[in-house]
Amino acid sequence: MGRLDGKVCVITGAGGGMGREAAIVFTREGAKVCAADVNLAAVEETVGLCEGEAFAFQCNVAVEDQVAAMMAATADRFGGIDVLYNNAGISPDDDGSILDTTVDAWQRVQDVNTLGVFLCCKHGIPYLQRRGGGSVINVASFVGIVGAATSQISYTASKGAVTAMSKELGVQFAREGIRVNALCPGPVETPLLLNIFGDNPAALERRKIHWPTGRLAKPREIVNGALFLASDDSTYVNGATFLVDGGLTAAYVTPE
Repeated sequence: MGRLDGKVCVITGAGGGMGREAAIVFTREGAKVCAADVNLAAVEETVGLCEGEAFAFQCNVAVEDQVAAMMAATADRFGGIDVLYNNAGISPDDDGSILDTTVDAWQRVQDVNTLGVFLCCKHGIPYLQRRGGGSVINVASFVGIVGAATSQISYTASKGAVTAMSKELGVQFAREGIRVNALCPGPVETPLLLNIFGDNPAALERRKIHWPTGRLAKPREIVNGALFLASDDSTYVNGATFLVDGGLTAAYVTPE
């Protein structure tokens, strides 16, 4: 018996990284999954790796009509929605210091990371209401709590916004049996992050000094946190900033 038996889950950003891992794990745990991504070929590949029921849906989470269609297609196919795993996010190279980042670069990140979560909650939560409850997992980041010395101003601001949004929604819908939490990973071994470090191994070594574990998280380690939040094991976890960061935010220095 799986921990998500009978649950219908929408996972955005499922074309790779943590989203792909989540789709694989969630279906293995009994969930029926809408695996969504802006890259249809990538998310179809994800579905091919799933052991249970899943279908691919092409969706740009920054486009309202596409998000609404994604939720409707999932409910039509599976009879409703129980879990929203709002995972889609970007961190482009031109998002840097506030002194250098253009308005266009700022807005591009906000559209996906902040507006995308807003739209998925706006159009997804009504389906959870019809089910009499459910779980919303909004992927934020540890940088939304502590900031980033190596600046990525729009990304950091977007993740802070997701954390605050999740708290408000958690309070608003708690008495309807809907819990909303911000999942805040530390640095994760995903294509997105490895690409950032790929051309600069010295930068990776410099950052590793500040990680208590001395390593990046594996996607599965973050998804295990999401699995807990999606399951009925977490029915009293709501409005939380759910850190899965290997202790990164617990201290400002690591042992010598």
